[in-house]
Amino acid sequence: MTTMKNNQISLLELIQILAEYRHNIIVNINHLQENYQRTGIKRVKGVRDENGELLQPWLRTEYIDNAEYVDMGKFQFNRNTATINMLIKRKVKLAKSEDKTPTLEVAGLLVNNLNTFNNYTIVSDGKINIKSLQVKISRKKAFDLLKQKGVLDADYFDFDTEYSIQLDNLPLVASDSRFSSIDGLFNQLAELKVLASIISAHLKKESDIFIAPQLDEFKKHYLSKNTYINFPTTNEYTDIHEALANGTLDSRLSYKIDIGSQNILNLSKLPSANKFLNRMYRLCDKNTGKIIIKPSFEMVFNNNLAVRHRLLSSRTKITKVDELMKPIFDDFLGLEQNGIVVDILKKVGADSLAQLFQDKQTGKQISKEEMVVALTAANTQLEQHIENIYQDRISPLVFYIGCIGLLPYQIEAKAMTAEEAAAKYPNLQFSKNEQEGTFFAVGDNIISIYAKIEYYSKLISVCVDN
Repeated sequence: MTTMKNNQISLLELIQILAEYRHNIIVNINHLQENYQRTGIKRVKGVRDENGELLQPWLRTEYIDNAEYVDMGKFQFNRNTATINMLIKRKVKLAKSEDKTPTLEVAGLLVNNLNTFNNYTIVSDGKINIKSLQVKISRKKAFDLLKQKGVLDADYFDFDTEYSIQLDNLPLVASDSRFSSIDGLFNQLAELKVLASIISAHLKKESDIFIAPQLDEFKKHYLSKNTYINFPTTNEYTDIHEALANGTLDSRLSYKIDIGSQNILNLSKLPSANKFLNRMYRLCDKNTGKIIIKPSFEMVFNNNLAVRHRLLSSRTKITKVDELMKPIFDDFLGLEQNGIVVDILKKVGADSLAQLFQDKQTGKQISKEEMVVALTAANTQLEQHIENIYQDRISPLVFYIGCIGLLPYQIEAKAMTAEEAAAKYPNLQFSKNEQEGTFFAVGDNIISIYAKIEYYSKLISVCVDN
């Protein structure tokens, strides 16, 4: 790690300043793309047939601005690696791939002014990935602050001047960084994630704005139900080993840092809502009693279906994940009124769904349309609450550990191997990569650090696609 000089700003502090003034800063997109190195395998638009040939979409996007500069993007921490991305939004329109004829309207909606989102990795696994940014600044206050922090080599503010902000000469984090307690956060996040998963499963094919035929038209034109561009993509390389051999692909170790509890190692241990529904419940026709073979939450909107607990065999082992998820599912499905769903909804401000849920429990009939609107709003609130917890309290700690390679000095914990952690906390379950990891008991949490091989395209890109 670069040693911090007196009064020298850290990269993390610089990014916080850029985030605060991002509406007053524009970035030279050509410079960014020409000097950008991908951190993953390049993906191309389309799908491959049985012979591996690429079948390209019948539509394409064209930039509306085609400008040299774009607005400064939003900065986001990765949730379990020392990685920071900058998400840049640009305006595009749809056109036919064959003859570039513009597509102006789909399902009664104008689509000549859509957004596309491209992620640029600033820091990748604790290492600088973008050496510098070429920018113009429109607000003197932002210029003065950046100059004061020593990242601008200029005497006077000039809104027409392009400035270079060097990133690779800054320490990534301040050595005296302090972090708030993470006690209790994992269980809170787990409950939020379970409920968000249930609601997302309900809404998979539902929209609070558009009807089914419109959604079908959107899908044909590569648009999501939220009217985001959603082209199918596939890896550029059909044979990873061949790409590694010819040098167009390389690999690196990525260090994952996860927060868990003494019973559940991390959130990846929680199955999807539909998978848990299949494991623990049965849906059956109220009239015939016929059991639905592969139930899903999309079917729960059908009033002719009843939900009941699945009869588990003696060989089924109930895990701590089951014990966490089952009360939330039971309450949501109306099998047990324990109040947990309403409590979670009220914590995130999803009062509309909380009220509908209570009304439904008292026997009041709720229309599907009313429920979809409330579910959609609640889903957004749940996901935003989860994101806020990560960005404010967990990801900065993850970033510090990944950059420094140590826990912050104020956290005292002895390192454990997977074997030692399993012996002390027998409910923990480890993946193959996690079995080679290092673990720390911090309060009621387990912090796990383990390596995973990641592949990336070595060629410098000229365009970064999602």
